[in-house]
Amino acid sequence: RLSSRQLRRRRGPRRMDPATDLSRWRLTNVEGRQTWSYLEEDERPDREQTMLEAHSLGLDTSRFLPDSPAAQTAADAAVKGMNFFSLLQAEDGHWPMDFGGLFLVLSALPIMCHIVKISLPEAWRKEMVRYLRSFQLPDGGWGLHLEDQCSVMGTALTYVTMRILGVDPDDPDLVRARNHLHSKGGALQIPSWGKFWLAVLNVYSWEGMNAWLPEIWLLPTWLPFHPSTWWSYCRQFYLAGSYCYGVRLTAEEDPLILSLRQELYVQDYATINWSAHRNSVADCDLHTPHSALLSVVNRILNLYEAHHSTTLRAKAVQEVHEHLKADDRFTDYVNCASIHKLMNMLACWYAEGPTSAAFQQHVSRIPDYLWSDRSSLRRSAQTTSINGSQLWDASFAVQAFLEAGAHEDPKLAECLCKAHDFFRITQIPENPPDYQKYYRHFNKGGFPFSSRHFNWICSDCTAEALISVMLLQQLCPSVRQPLPPERLFDAVNVLLSLKNRDGGFGIYEPARGGRFLELFNPSEMFGNVAAWFCFCFFFRSTIREALEFCRKMQRPDGSWEGFWGVCFTYGTWFGLEAFACMGHTYENVPAEVQKACRFLLDHQMSDGGWVEYFESCVQRRYVKSSSAQIPNTCLASLQIFSSSSADRLTSSSFFQGNIPGAVFRNLSMNYTSYKNSFPIWTLGRFFKLYPDSALAGKLNRTSEG
Repeated sequence: RLSSRQLRRRRGPRRMDPATDLSRWRLTNVEGRQTWSYLEEDERPDREQTMLEAHSLGLDTSRFLPDSPAAQTAADAAVKGMNFFSLLQAEDGHWPMDFGGLFLVLSALPIMCHIVKISLPEAWRKEMVRYLRSFQLPDGGWGLHLEDQCSVMGTALTYVTMRILGVDPDDPDLVRARNHLHSKGGALQIPSWGKFWLAVLNVYSWEGMNAWLPEIWLLPTWLPFHPSTWWSYCRQFYLAGSYCYGVRLTAEEDPLILSLRQELYVQDYATINWSAHRNSVADCDLHTPHSALLSVVNRILNLYEAHHSTTLRAKAVQEVHEHLKADDRFTDYVNCASIHKLMNMLACWYAEGPTSAAFQQHVSRIPDYLWSDRSSLRRSAQTTSINGSQLWDASFAVQAFLEAGAHEDPKLAECLCKAHDFFRITQIPENPPDYQKYYRHFNKGGFPFSSRHFNWICSDCTAEALISVMLLQQLCPSVRQPLPPERLFDAVNVLLSLKNRDGGFGIYEPARGGRFLELFNPSEMFGNVAAWFCFCFFFRSTIREALEFCRKMQRPDGSWEGFWGVCFTYGTWFGLEAFACMGHTYENVPAEVQKACRFLLDHQMSDGGWVEYFESCVQRRYVKSSSAQIPNTCLASLQIFSSSSADRLTSSSFFQGNIPGAVFRNLSMNYTSYKNSFPIWTLGRFFKLYPDSALAGKLNRTSEG
């Protein structure tokens, strides 16, 4: 268990009054595209706020909810939960929820806007400042994400963001932040991704970075370290980054930039020896140190950069630009993630100009990454890591509803039909043109993490969506337009194409490079970035070879390590579900299931619940927090139920918990839908498996909640 010294954020954010009139925010949902807009004082609302909008903003929703008695049984609680959650469904069939929490991506947006001279709406600026103030840590800094401790990366970029958004340098919060930053050595100690954003803003010299050469994209593709072999997320990041580095893209000097140059450092800006700080990273930011091999490679690349051919550089920059334009077209200017979009947008602005059609398309997509939500009884305006988690959340919501018998409740028929419609319009219908030329995997028939426009299919999303669609078409006769068999076959086909040689599956594409690529991981902050490592999180859709892979990936203590969630509870859920779907349970299988169940029971708390802290991802061992959490408790319960364990739960405790999502071993992600989906799922499975239990009860189809 973490000591009080190690705990990163124990009391939650600072409560602050909203900076805008919350009743004037409206959410629009069209085919998975979710965008918030603010009605200015001179604008007349054309409709009242919906239950979804009011709930997201933390406003009173009692007028939308009929009075009903408190649930006395698991069945009653599931029905009340489904009735409530169905009111949060958008008109296009998905469940809009927060998927964010990264200060890094929030900071990148104002930085990009300042460079290209785009003004964010005043309402957004006010709420962003309030959001950042509320998450400032006691020692004056910020972390990379909501669960992080103070870091140079989080503090420096958030400080810059606040200044761009109009906060005065003498503001008490910024004085505390600046003092904390200086105590860590100033912005010279920021990791490479932070060096990049400060460099494009012109408050850090490009000479202070290790070379990000665009020429590497001209290398023969048969080389084992060619960019085409990198994990797609990493590949797309350094694609845009190498363009900006190659052309030395920087903002024009202005009074704010000149002031920031003095505020961010502990010495005069003009006296800094930039090349001496290419590898300077504060200890609190250094999660993945450079390998000896990468250090040697960096020295070689830096030497080349000092004497590079301008002709070859121009050719490389043009090649990279063609790849960036292709990604813009393929994703309708949404791109792979918010960071990638902003970097692509900078490159587009530089190459094609601020008035170009392509750049204006980029501008029109900015709202796709902005989300308004409540946090500790207040509203937050933040950027999401991807343009939402629409498909992923809808898949879990549907499976939870069906587990709890929603298909037998006429009141929920329309909810399930709308969800099916969303799956139907979100499936990718065709492959991008010339996708192989740009190192993309074919994606016809697959499902993305968010919306169809995202156009990067994910194996786990495809698997969960396929399960949801087949269950809906099997159990719900009211489904309006069933997917024809050939579209289901397309989904299976693309899913099988993502299989790796080791029996696991790639996420966006099959693994192309070996694990040795992680030796070239230059991020310093993250693990598992350069190469894709298979984890146990989507194997319910596969058979024997995948199950054998699960066996190999199981840890000695019986758990599996998760990638997108926290952490061993999450990974073990998928591992046990894989065994259960093949008919292997506690009684008839082997030691793998028994070991996993024992792992879970060993970590059950005295109140019957489970709790796992984000620090598990960083330390790669199970770390308990102080009180049970809804996602962890539900996931552990689902695992034990699916395994029919001999030692079953006698009680469960569900409370609002810590951040449930994670990625790259060092970033937490907020999935607010989990606290709604997983309790319904767990309760539904419980009263089906144990109908004679006094806690189960009989499902009351006329109950309201």
